[in-house]
Amino acid sequence: MASLRVHSAAGGPRIGATRTGRPTALRLLLLLGAVLKAQESLAQLLTTPDSMKFKGQKAVENYTKNVQLCWLDYKDYMDSIKKDWCDWDIISRPYSSLQYCLEKNADEFQLGFPNPWAERIIIETHQLHFANCSLEQPTFSDPPEDVLLALIIAPICLIPFLVTLVVWRSKDSEAQT
Repeated sequence: MASLRVHSAAGGPRIGATRTGRPTALRLLLLLGAVLKAQESLAQLLTTPDSMKFKGQKAVENYTKNVQLCWLDYKDYMDSIKKDWCDWDIISRPYSSLQYCLEKNADEFQLGFPNPWAERIIIETHQLHFANCSLEQPTFSDPPEDVLLALIIAPICLIPFLVTLVVWRSKDSEAQT
């Protein structure tokens, strides 16, 4: 980090500057501006049905057509899968490509994501393809009794041994001093 020097113009306020002579306040403002500009570019407005009225009906119609193409591609891909639709390893690729297609089209038409049309497609795919999927958790049972006893007795037996070891080592260190 550069060291800080203080300069003052004739009769003016004192301004902190780095070794290179640039005022510190100016560098902080530039840094602040860069951070705020980056946050603004990352921000994305949410699309509501009311805000669509101002985007133009033609753009909305084109977006709706493109979203339908995304849906048809996804549906064809899912219909070709004959295995379990509830297995995420199998369906993650088509699901991710559907989401990417919806987001990309929303960006192209400057509609924001999520929007009502994308939400409708996602809800429809969940109702059609994942209605029978549930979050079943495997039921765990107790371990066999001999394993359970070993897991309980091992720490109980270790505690007196460790206490004895600590006392013995502390007596050795007292004898050496």
